[in-house]
Amino acid sequence: MVIDRQKALLYGSAAALRLVLFFAFPSLPDLLTGCVEISTPVTNFKRLQEGLFLYINNVSPYDGGVYYQAPLLLPLFALIPQSLFTILTSFIYILLDLLAASALIDIAESSESGSSRLFISPRRNLKWDSIAIGAAYLFNPFAIATCIGRPTSLFTTCAILFSISNAVSRKPISSMLALGIASYLSLYPVLLLPPLILLCYDRIERDTKTPSPMFAFASKHIALFFGSIAWLLYTSYILTGGSWEFLASTYGVHLLLPDLTPNVGLWWYFFIEMFDSFREFFLGVFWLHLGGYVGGLCIRVRKQPLFIITCLLGIFAIFKPYPSLSDTSLYFAMLPLYRHVFPLMRYTFFAMATVLYTSLLGPAFYYLWIYAGSGNANFFYAITLVWSLGLSEIVADSLFAVLRDEWEVERPEMKGKDVRQI
Repeated sequence: MVIDRQKALLYGSAAALRLVLFFAFPSLPDLLTGCVEISTPVTNFKRLQEGLFLYINNVSPYDGGVYYQAPLLLPLFALIPQSLFTILTSFIYILLDLLAASALIDIAESSESGSSRLFISPRRNLKWDSIAIGAAYLFNPFAIATCIGRPTSLFTTCAILFSISNAVSRKPISSMLALGIASYLSLYPVLLLPPLILLCYDRIERDTKTPSPMFAFASKHIALFFGSIAWLLYTSYILTGGSWEFLASTYGVHLLLPDLTPNVGLWWYFFIEMFDSFREFFLGVFWLHLGGYVGGLCIRVRKQPLFIITCLLGIFAIFKPYPSLSDTSLYFAMLPLYRHVFPLMRYTFFAMATVLYTSLLGPAFYYLWIYAGSGNANFFYAITLVWSLGLSEIVADSLFAVLRDEWEVERPEMKGKDVRQI
């Protein structure tokens, strides 16, 4: 009962804060919607509104190259009366944030981060309460700004957290369906499939002395995952009047990067400067780089599949084609689950200071470039490089801490001793 009261207080205060920001400052949502740190070409709420206008007027929303989002979002928002559109969309985004926090609390309560099937950390008792982890997400300024800015990436965030929550709750079918929805909305979550299958398998076989064959389990759930995506794509095909043109606009934009609107990522400036003859080659290189982490992490950190997912979310926030603060807030939501390895991290102050520094200077540099005219693209891209450096340091340092934690279990005599690379 105490926990329920704590949850009610947490959700109520988080919702109240967002309601105040939505309605006490009516110009704030549109201001944040226009920020390149929050909205990207594939998640922008204004582009969703343009696509919705075309859809309501029986025109293909993919004509004109403005709308790059999933077709099934259109009938969802088309149900909202125009007179109440602003109010009800605000409630939808607040509800999404609360649902994401609820899934995150369930993940924290499973204790999977400190005690998995193949590894039990000796530091597992050093952890934060699940309510505190939920509060860290709901009151994270990045998460609040994302909610007020209303990008559609919040739907993906919620689906990813629900897929992980169902995995740790021993519901692999629901987990695959949720990941299928996330992958349908944004292409990159498909890379979470291997570690998520490992997580589902470990949770189900945790208390079994004779585990079932891994190959059969994986094959069944891979088929379920792609079956759910196929069903969503076919539904979209029917919705768009029997046309597959949405595939190029929804997923081709991720793969081919036709829209080079500035964002906090590394791709846009690189491909602005790239000669067209080399474009396809480097697109392949960038995607291979992003996908290459999956196999390596699944092999090296096999004992802790939840951390593989957490680490990949941090990598996506840095290296995906169109990253935003939504991706960073999702990574920062998962990171507190590993409170027990924080003492093993070496560069926490440097990394967090870098993230704070770039969070303040990024909007200023963009303003100098676009509005004041006293800077150029190098100003903003330079600060996004520093932003990526800070996030990379957090990802690498947390990976070092987890591997050090495993190593000290394997070699107890090395506990507390310095490690040097030779």
